[in-house]
Amino acid sequence: MTFVAPVKDMLFDIEHLSRWSEVATLDKYVDLELGDAAAVLEELGKFCAEEIAPLNAPGDHAGSRLENGKVVLPEGFAAAYQKFVDMGWQSLPHPGDFGGQDLPRAIGAAATEVLNAANMSFALCPLLTDGAIEALLTAGSDEIKAAYLEHLVSGKWTGTMNLTEPQAGSDLALLRSRAEAQADGSYSISGTKIFITYGEHDMAENTVHLVLARTPGAPAGVKGISLFLVPKFMVNADGSLGARNAVTCQSVEHKLGIKASPTAVLEFDGATGFLIGEESNGLTYMFEMMNSARYAVGLQGIAVGERAYQQALDFAKERVQSAPVDGSSREAVTIIHHPDVRRMLMRMRALTEGARAMATFAAGCQDLARHATTPEVRAEAKAISEFLTPLVKGFSTENGVEVASLGVQVHGGMGFIEETGAAQHYRDARILPIYEGTTAIQANDLVGRKTLRDGGETAQHLAVMIEATEQQLLQGSPQAQALATRLTKARHAFEEVVSHLLDLGRDGVNAAFGAGVPYLMLAGNLVSGWQMARSLLAAEAALARGEDPAFMQAKIATARFYCDHILCEAEIQRTRIVEGSDSLLSASF
Repeated sequence: MTFVAPVKDMLFDIEHLSRWSEVATLDKYVDLELGDAAAVLEELGKFCAEEIAPLNAPGDHAGSRLENGKVVLPEGFAAAYQKFVDMGWQSLPHPGDFGGQDLPRAIGAAATEVLNAANMSFALCPLLTDGAIEALLTAGSDEIKAAYLEHLVSGKWTGTMNLTEPQAGSDLALLRSRAEAQADGSYSISGTKIFITYGEHDMAENTVHLVLARTPGAPAGVKGISLFLVPKFMVNADGSLGARNAVTCQSVEHKLGIKASPTAVLEFDGATGFLIGEESNGLTYMFEMMNSARYAVGLQGIAVGERAYQQALDFAKERVQSAPVDGSSREAVTIIHHPDVRRMLMRMRALTEGARAMATFAAGCQDLARHATTPEVRAEAKAISEFLTPLVKGFSTENGVEVASLGVQVHGGMGFIEETGAAQHYRDARILPIYEGTTAIQANDLVGRKTLRDGGETAQHLAVMIEATEQQLLQGSPQAQALATRLTKARHAFEEVVSHLLDLGRDGVNAAFGAGVPYLMLAGNLVSGWQMARSLLAAEAALARGEDPAFMQAKIATARFYCDHILCEAEIQRTRIVEGSDSLLSASF
């Protein structure tokens, strides 16, 4: 099938859901128009359809492999990456001071989704580079920024994130990698890191590893971790590349999915590294990279859902199977006429568009958190964007797996056959709720840092914002009023859960965190449903003006389906959380 970037839906969300009216007035973006965003995304969509998407299935079949210490990527990847760099796609959301194009986060997020929908294995390399850029912008010295950022922003060099070790999965307190200070101010880095995405490859001339390690005498646990920059090739004073650093790839993993992306085991054997920020404060800096990556992984969940939906829809329009149940034909018809296939397709579409809507809203908040003119707006936007990060990551990736699974189901037996391609989306999607912090880790963050720590203030503020939309809906069409009823019920479920979690306090910590994933799924569902309700209001207004009737009617139908068939699940999650803790905690194994 041919991949088509959903640019029209993305632009609709940017205009109506990303707080664009506020973002567009910021000094940073005052000269930017939506037409500019459309031109960028349409050109990127064309590039990805022609150059990147065709490599997806062959790359899955060939995989990446280690030969004589070098990683060999599937045919075509290196050439496509060079075109990606030459066209400036890596630089879209990054600062102009280092060669970036300084585009708003919502446009950068849409670009990330397009690239990942075309080919997730390929897109993982730029995704990790984006995270490295964020970390260096936050904590890198002026010398480090001058030496590395321009090449990372252009994509000429790529970046990695090195946290995990064989004995330390998500528990970074167990890290053992060592960093010993040298006379010249550098550090000697030693240790083994696993699960390093694009830890070794030949698509770029240099790779910049950001590595967590301990200095001698550092405190135990996470408080004793420092962050270091370790280049694959040393960088000379004039910016040219020097000798190979003491970093070697020991193996690449054999995985369920994303097979073309090399997941490396790296050995640091006294490699030269440079301290980023202050000693023993590395986890704080790495969180900048991790939060960037977590948001981007949420976009991957949306992307794989979009790709699976497009493929399932095309198949349903072509596959002839069985006469219709209503007797309208005695002959077999295409399966898109069958009610349950339509149900599955609509669920795929609604889950994907709902998650995209939430991610776009979050992106607008990210821009306002950084660039709004008043501290009050910056603080409010920062609190909201931080609350939404685990939702975008957790809710969108869990949905990506469900949508990809539904895509296999729409194909029936043909979906279980690799040649159709539906199975690849399912296999690729399965890593998304795991890496950059499992769904449970996102839920722990949501419960502990984002809800209990501020006494539920941000959660309650979101509820107030949602209630304002309900009032708008009640003044609208019958369909809008019906959505208001659904949204109100879901908000009440959310508010009851937040109050329940706050009431549990210290004495009920196991119950609170045991409810974390249901709470995350409830909150993600509510925010996505809220954004779909806002979409309906915007689409009805556009339809009244005669703008693009087919698209606006489809958007209204999807919003209505979301609220009727998905948003209603919020009340089920409320029941699990508020009434189900006893059966959860009393279970024996």
